[in-house]
Amino acid sequence: MDDIEIEWRIAEGLTPYPDAIAAMTAHVAAIRAGEAPERVWLVEHPPLYTSGTSARPGDLQQPDRFPTFAAGRGGQWTYHGPGQRTGYVMLDLTREHGPIRARDVRSYVNGLEEWLIRALDRFNVRGERREGRVGIWVADPCGGESKIAALGVRVTRWVSWHGVALNVEPDLSHFGGIVPCGIAEHGVTSLQALGITATMEDADVALRAAWGELFG
Repeated sequence: MDDIEIEWRIAEGLTPYPDAIAAMTAHVAAIRAGEAPERVWLVEHPPLYTSGTSARPGDLQQPDRFPTFAAGRGGQWTYHGPGQRTGYVMLDLTREHGPIRARDVRSYVNGLEEWLIRALDRFNVRGERREGRVGIWVADPCGGESKIAALGVRVTRWVSWHGVALNVEPDLSHFGGIVPCGIAEHGVTSLQALGITATMEDADVALRAAWGELFG
């Protein structure tokens, strides 16, 4: 396979969610038309909740706390906000990308999970998959576990969009307005909550390095 040049962009400040959706929609169409490069776009959002296609209305427990948006991606309710690095991944899935097989959404999701696991490993955090539960999880000393990263993808005519969200140092109390990803029995954590001092720039470096290690 020929090397694929993927454009990396990091947004400054807080990106309004509607602006992100509009930008992704336009870029996905341009990729599909062969008029734009594939892109990984790293952003932070102001506090908000988004609903995926499987979201249950009752899982939005504080509907007036933050703005809510129907995202159109897979999954359930998710929080986005300052201190969380959201990575929007726009790839042409008719092509292979490292271990991601062409036209294989399951392979694509597995690749995103592995990307997050390898990025966390750079902070000596062991991220793990859980059967039947989307996202990346970490064990706590008391025997429980918490989610440190979420995934929510959408594929339109074999071009991916939406992506992942890694909790670097968000206000974890903001997750209290929803049942994150429909899972009430487990908590949510962050690098900061695990005692790891990491800036958003540190997270970006780890994500970029892990991507290069996995996808070349």
